[in-house]
Amino acid sequence: MKSVRLRLLILALLPLSVLMPLLMVVAMARWNADYDKVLIANVESDLRIAEQYLGQLQGNSARTLQGLADSARLATVLSSGALQVDRFLTTQKSALQLDFLYLLQGDALTAAKAKWPVIHEAAAGRMASEIDIFSAAELMDVSPALAAQASIDLIETEAAAPTDHDVEDRGMVVHTAAPVRVSGADGVLVGGLLLNRNLDFIDTINALVYLHGQSDVSRQGTATLFLDDTRISTNVRLFEDVRALGTRVSAAVRGAVLGDGETWLDRAFVVNDWYISGYMPLTDSFGKRVGMLYVGFLEAPYQTAKRAAYWTVAGAFVLVIALTAPLFLWLAKGIFAPLERMTRTMARVKRGDLTARNGTIGRSDEIGQVASHLDTLLDQVQERDKRLRNWADELNARVEERTRELKVANTKLEETFRQLVMSEKLASIGEITAGVAHEINNPVAVIQGNVDVMRMTLGEAADPVQTELDLIDNQVMRIGAIVGKLLQFARPSDFGTFAEHVDVAAVVRDCLVLVDHVISKQEIRVLTQFDDTPCVCIDPGELQQVVINIIINATQAMDGRGTLAISIWAASREGQNGTALRIADTGPGIPSERIDHIFDPFFTTKQGEGTGLGLSISQTLIQRAGGRITVRNRKARGAEFLIWLPDPSSSAAELTAPH
Repeated sequence: MKSVRLRLLILALLPLSVLMPLLMVVAMARWNADYDKVLIANVESDLRIAEQYLGQLQGNSARTLQGLADSARLATVLSSGALQVDRFLTTQKSALQLDFLYLLQGDALTAAKAKWPVIHEAAAGRMASEIDIFSAAELMDVSPALAAQASIDLIETEAAAPTDHDVEDRGMVVHTAAPVRVSGADGVLVGGLLLNRNLDFIDTINALVYLHGQSDVSRQGTATLFLDDTRISTNVRLFEDVRALGTRVSAAVRGAVLGDGETWLDRAFVVNDWYISGYMPLTDSFGKRVGMLYVGFLEAPYQTAKRAAYWTVAGAFVLVIALTAPLFLWLAKGIFAPLERMTRTMARVKRGDLTARNGTIGRSDEIGQVASHLDTLLDQVQERDKRLRNWADELNARVEERTRELKVANTKLEETFRQLVMSEKLASIGEITAGVAHEINNPVAVIQGNVDVMRMTLGEAADPVQTELDLIDNQVMRIGAIVGKLLQFARPSDFGTFAEHVDVAAVVRDCLVLVDHVISKQEIRVLTQFDDTPCVCIDPGELQQVVINIIINATQAMDGRGTLAISIWAASREGQNGTALRIADTGPGIPSERIDHIFDPFFTTKQGEGTGLGLSISQTLIQRAGGRITVRNRKARGAEFLIWLPDPSSSAAELTAPH
C-alpha cells in the first residue's frame, strides 16, 4: 500500500465501507436471533392452544357423560331391561359423537376397575377422562370397525428410530368414565373417542390454532397427533392429497419428548419440509408417556422474509456508498494533486535530475509548506552533490596512492611467505628429529671409536669378527647418511641447489630413508611402484618437504596400522609430458565436508597439533614448479594425494597411469 491516494481513500471510506457493514451484520444477527425467538414464542403459544383444546375435549366428554349418567332417562331405561339399555346407549353414542359407549356393572365393573384407572375413579364416585392406549385385541372386543380404523401401515421415514414392526394397530382413545348413581342400579358409564385417523379432531385443532385471526391467515400451519412416534392423525401432507399417516418422527425429537419428557420448541424437518415446530408429550391414565401433540408452521415464508430484509439492507448500503463515494473523491482531489506533483518531482530527482522542483502549487496550507520545504531540501541536496563530486576526485587520488602502498606491502607479504615456508619446513624437521634423536646423538661417535680401538688392539686376531665389525661400520655410515640427508633437507641453501632437473623416484627414496624410523615403529607396510619417468624441474628440497609432509600425515591417519602405497609413472597433462606421483593410505579418509578446505591456510583436522600450513605450503610449492596437487577419498578406504610435475624438455603423447 504505497499510494498516499489509496491510503487517504481508505481512511475516508473505512468507517462507511467497513464499520457500517460490521454494525449491520451485528444488528442483522441480533435481529435474526430475536426474530427466531418470536417464531419459537408463536409456536409455543400455538402448542398451548392445541393442548387446551385437547384438555377441553376431555373435560367436555367427562361432563357430558356424567350428565347422561345422572339423567332420568337413563334411570328409566335401566328399569326397562338390558335390550332397552343397549338401544339407548347406541343412540346416545351417536348423539355424543363417541366411538363406543357401554355400562359396567357387577363382576364386569370389578374386572374393568382393576384394569383401567379412569374406571376405578368412576367406581369411586368421581368422573374421569384420560388418554389411554388400547391394543388391537381390546379394540376388536369393543368394535371390529374401530380396530380397522386404528390400524395404520408404517412408512419408512428418514432419521426415525429403528423399529421391528411395520403396522401400528394400537388405538389412542379419549377414555371417559362417569359413575351411575341411579337407585338400585349402580355402575359406571364408559365412553371413548378413537383418535386414530380422527381427521375432524386434528383439523379442528389446526383451525383453532392457525385460522383464528386474519393476521395469521398467511401462516401455513399443521397439527399432528402421535401414538408413540407414529403419526396417527395429521394434516401434514405426504403428497398433495395424501396425509402423512404412518410416517414417524425423528429419533432426536422422540428422545427429547418421549424419552426425557421435554417440550420440543425448535425448527424440525417434518416429512418433506422444514417447520417451526412444537412437540409436547402426552401421558395416559397410568402416567406413562404414550404419544405427542404437535403443531408447527412452514419455515419457508419467514426465511423468504428474512432474505428480503437482508437484500433490502444491503441494497440501501450500496446506494449510500454509490452516493457518497464520488463526494469523498471530489474532496480528496484537492489533496491528491499536490502530493502527486511532489511524487513526480521526486521521481525526476531519483533519475538524476537534481534541478527538478515543485515550484508554486497555489496552496498555503500544510501541503503547500511541505512542497516549499521539499524544494529547499533539494537545493541543499544539489549543493552537497557538488561537494561530494569534488571529494570523490580527491578520494580517487588517495586511492591510487594507497594502491601503490599496497603493492609494496604485497611484496613484503611474499617475502614473509617465503620465510613462512622455511618455518614450516623446520617444523617438519623438528617432528622427524624427535623420533631419531637417539640415533644421531653421542652414541654414534662412541660406537665408531670403540670399533676402531678394537681393530687396533686385536690386529689380525680381529679377522674372525671382521664381518660383524664391517656391519657396525655400515650401520654407522647409514646413520651418517640419515643425518646428512636431514641436514640437506633442513638447509637446502647450504647443501643443495635451487630448481634443477630432479629424478622424482630418487627424491622419494631419500624421503623414505628420512621417515623410516616413523614407519618402522608401526605396523605399516610400504608398497612402491616406480616406473621410468622423465626428470622434472623443481628444488629437490622443496619436493622432499612436500613428500615428507604427505607421508607423515598418512602414517598419522592410519594410527599405527595399514598400508602406504607410493607409485610413480609418466603422465601428460594438457599436451605436456611430466611425472605423476601418487601417495595413498588406508586410513579413514577425509570427511566430505572438509575435503574442499584441505589446502586452505591454517586448516587442520588435528586440533592442538601443527600449524595447519603444511598442505597449503605444499600446494604453493608444487604450483610454483608448474605442477598440480589434488586429493580424493578412495572408494575402498583411505585418502589419495596425486602430484603432477611437468617435464620442460619435451611434450610427447599422453601416458596412462598404472592400475
